[in-house]
Amino acid sequence: MASILLAEDDTAMRGFLKAALEKNGHTVHAAQDGAEALSYLDKGGRYELLLTDIVMPNMDGLELSLHARKIAPTMPVMFITGFAGLAAEDNPANTQIISKPFNLKDIVDEVNKILANNRLQNDG
Repeated sequence: MASILLAEDDTAMRGFLKAALEKNGHTVHAAQDGAEALSYLDKGGRYELLLTDIVMPNMDGLELSLHARKIAPTMPVMFITGFAGLAAEDNPANTQIISKPFNLKDIVDEVNKILANNRLQNDG
C-alpha cells in the first residue's frame, strides 16, 4: 500500500508499530532515532509518510520533520508522543499528533486516513 518511514527509539514499540503496519500491507523502514531516519531520506528513500516519536536521542522527531520537509515537502508527518500537552497545540499543515498510550489498531487507522487524504490532495 504505502512506504512508511518510522523513527522510534523504543525497540519494543518500534517492533510493534512496524509489525502492525506491515500486517496492514505497508512497507516500513524502521529507524532507531531521527539521525538514522534522516540517513534513509538522504540516500534517496521515497516515503509516503513519516511516523516519528518526538523524544529520541541524537535527533528528535521535531528536528527530523524539519529536515524531512526540506527533502519531501508534501510528505505527511505523524508524531507519536507521551506528552499529551503537545497534542493540543496547533499543528502545521499535513501533520498529525497521536498521544501514547494508543491502540495499534487506532494508529493503523490514523495512518491509513492520513495516506488516503494525502492521495486525494495530490490527485485533485
